[in-house]
Parts: sequence; structure tokens; C-alpha cells
Amino acid sequence: MGLTNSAIGIKAIDFGLQIKKQSPDDKVIALAGNPNVGKSTVFNGLTGMNQHTGNWPGKTVSNAQGYCSTKNQSYVLVDIPGTYSLMAHSAEEEVARNFICFGNPDAVVVVCDATCLERNLNLVLQTMEISEKVIVCINLMDEAKRKNIKIDIEKISKRLGVPVIATMARKKESLAALMVMVDKVTDGSIPPTPFSIQYQPEIEEALAVLEPVVKKIAGEKINSRWLSLKLLEQDASLNKELNTYLGENFLESSELSEAFRNAQKILGKYELNTDKLKDKIVSCLVAEAEKICHGAVFFERKSYNLTDRKIDQFLTSKATGYPIMLALLALVFWLTITGSNYPSQVLAGGLFWIQNRLTAFFLYLNAPSWLHGILILGVYRVLAWVVSVMLPPMAIFFPLFTLLEDAGYLPRIAYNLDKTFKRCRACGKQALTMCMEYIILKKTHQERACRFFFANTINAGNVNGSVRIMHVTPQYF
Repeated sequence: MGLTNSAIGIKAIDFGLQIKKQSPDDKVIALAGNPNVGKSTVFNGLTGMNQHTGNWPGKTVSNAQGYCSTKNQSYVLVDIPGTYSLMAHSAEEEVARNFICFGNPDAVVVVCDATCLERNLNLVLQTMEISEKVIVCINLMDEAKRKNIKIDIEKISKRLGVPVIATMARKKESLAALMVMVDKVTDGSIPPTPFSIQYQPEIEEALAVLEPVVKKIAGEKINSRWLSLKLLEQDASLNKELNTYLGENFLESSELSEAFRNAQKILGKYELNTDKLKDKIVSCLVAEAEKICHGAVFFERKSYNLTDRKIDQFLTSKATGYPIMLALLALVFWLTITGSNYPSQVLAGGLFWIQNRLTAFFLYLNAPSWLHGILILGVYRVLAWVVSVMLPPMAIFFPLFTLLEDAGYLPRIAYNLDKTFKRCRACGKQALTMCMEYIILKKTHQERACRFFFANTINAGNVNGSVRIMHVTPQYF
């Protein structure tokens, strides 16, 4: 059931997203992680079929909510978009950041890939800057074992200052330890002591001027150090949420404006503009992730990922990456468009055979022609067109792209196209939607041909006060 703001916490976790609790006592857990780390597998393993999906309000970004429980507590799990960072370079990053920051979840579980932990810690460190109640779930331990990668979980946990659990999401029993830790974090049994990143001296000097004022005005509603850093970055995407969360007067405070100007002067003294500041922040995150993993992640073979690197070079280089991508997409299009013709023809034949039988039934009942026109020609026939023309290509297209994603090739397509797409104010991840649009336009053209065919071959109007039935053969494919 949907609950009110008072039942689910400060400012309604969503900023538009409605959290549906089964009980007012349910606690909300955000599930974060990079793409392709098994986050959805963890989510499905914990929630089973007890879940629902939808789009983030105002965004074309999907979210999933599910329910699970332990002996001590019941939870609502929110599967936030997979993202590599929280710096709001995309709609997914913005949604993930806003939920963790302004949604006040009772805990955040960050799922990481055991085979490339250092890269995944970038998101973990950014999440810890926002929320103290963080649990790191190092997933795909079976893959790490296969590649002879060993991880000292206790050392990683000690360095991060938050609980770290190793899992193999495909085995549901391995998720039990994760939920035990979630219980301990949410009930306060484990006090949060997250690691705090120390940035370069010039950044810390500016933060020292701005943070006390931010903390004074914002109070305990939000992590003042993280917010000060975002204000220095001049993250425009954050302004609206801040005004909604902290009040319209927050950014207009004269005291805050004065502190911000002083902090800007310090950065200016070191010739740090906004772009250079962001670069230094990212560099610090990467360096800290490397330090945390040093001496805690062991590779039996230094060249364990050499094959993957060679594949990357082959699939993403200018010489071979683009031809392979174009050939593979052309194959997908051919299989989808050509392969869907036969099932479309079968579906059309069956559905329009039913239409003829329905027309005969209406004729038997001596039903008025206007009623037949509304129900059969207006409702049923349009639905039959859409199903026969659109369902088969979608049933072929999506499984093919799922295979490409599971094989790890879809992110490489996004990488190949990113530079080109950015010239059009887009990003490489839109390759999938662009391909979908092409398929839809192609099949819509066929649907129009279908309608033209029927308009010229079917006469279902009044003929001497009766309805004339003609046999239909779907020849338009």
C-alpha cells in the first residue's frame, strides 16, 4: 500500500517516487552498484517474485521495488539504476544520487564485482560520502575464484570502515549473511564509522571555509562535507533538489553566499576552475580505491585479465571495433525484421480468421453495422494489427540484445558510439533506444501497408442492409 510522508520518512523518499510499504514498520534499503555486477541478481534473489517495476517520475529511468524479510525486520528494497558514479553526468546517475542523498534510506547496499573491485570502489567511496549506513556486497566471488583472485574481506572492511560481505548471488543461501548484516546496520548494532576521503590540500582548505556554514544551515539533514564539495563543483542538477529538501532559502542565504565566495577565492588562488576541481576529485577517488585494494586483493596471475584486454582492444579499436559493431547490428536488424515476417504472417492469419468468425457471429445476430464497426473493425482489428506487426520483432529483438548485454558487448557498443553521440548532445548508451526506434519505424511502415491493404480489400459496410464478409489473406508481409 502507498503510505504518506510521515509513514515513510523525511520528504517522501522519492522526490516523486512512491515507496510502497507492506507495513509501516518496513525499512527501506537502497540497492546500488555498477552495471553488470549482478545487482539485479541480488535483488531478485532477495525479493523473489514479490516485486514491482516502473519508471522514476519524470524520467525514462526504470526502478524496481521488492520485499524481503528476516527474523527481525521486513524491508522494502529499491533497485536504483546501475551507475559508475554519483556525479550526475546522466539521468541514471542523477536519480541514484538523489535517492541516496534525499531519500534517507535506512541503509545503502552497494554491490561490487569481485573481479574488478578497485574500479567498483569508486562508487562505494562516493556513496559513503553521502550516507554513513553503507554495506558493501562483493558479488561474483565464484568468478573471482575461477580467475584465481583472492580478496581479504576483513582488511577491505577495516579500511572502508563499513561492513563488507562476500556473496555469490546465484546461490540464495550466500545472501543470508548479507541480510544479517543489514539487520545489524539498520538496528544500530554496528555503529557507522565510514572512511573519509582526504582531498588535496587546496580542496581541503576551501572545504574548511565552506563546510561549517553549510552544517550550520543544513543541520543534520544532509552530509555537510559532501554538500560543500558539490557546491564547490557548482553542480546545477542539485539545486532544485536542495531547494525542495532544505527549503527555498538555503541557496539564497547571505552567510552561505559569503562563505562560497571565500572558498572560490581559495580555489582561484590555486588556479582551480570547476573542470580542474572535478578532475582532482576523481583522481583522489581513484587513488584511494587503489590504496584500499593494495595488499587486500591478490592475483595469482598478473595477466589474469589479459584475454579480456585483448578482446577490448579488438572490439573497441577504430580499425576493427566499428566494422564489427556495424556488422553485428546489421545481423541483429536482419534477424529481427526478416525473422519476424513468418510469425507475423501466422499471427495475422490467425487473428484475422477470428475477425471473420466474429463478423459472421454479428451477422447471425443481425447486429447493427455501427456496432460491428466499433467493436470489430475499430477495436479488434486495430489490436490484431498491432499484435501481429509489433509483437514478433520485439520478441526477437530483445532476446538478441539481452545476449549481447550478457556477453558484455553492449557496453562496448555504447563506448564506441559515445564520442559520436556526444556531438549530438546524447550518449553512447542511447544506441539501444536508437536501434529500437529503427525497428519500430520499420514495422510501423509495414503496419501502414497492412492498413492500406485491408482498406482496399475489405468491405465490411452496409450491403443491402447486411454485412458482407470477405476472406482475408495477409499478403502485405
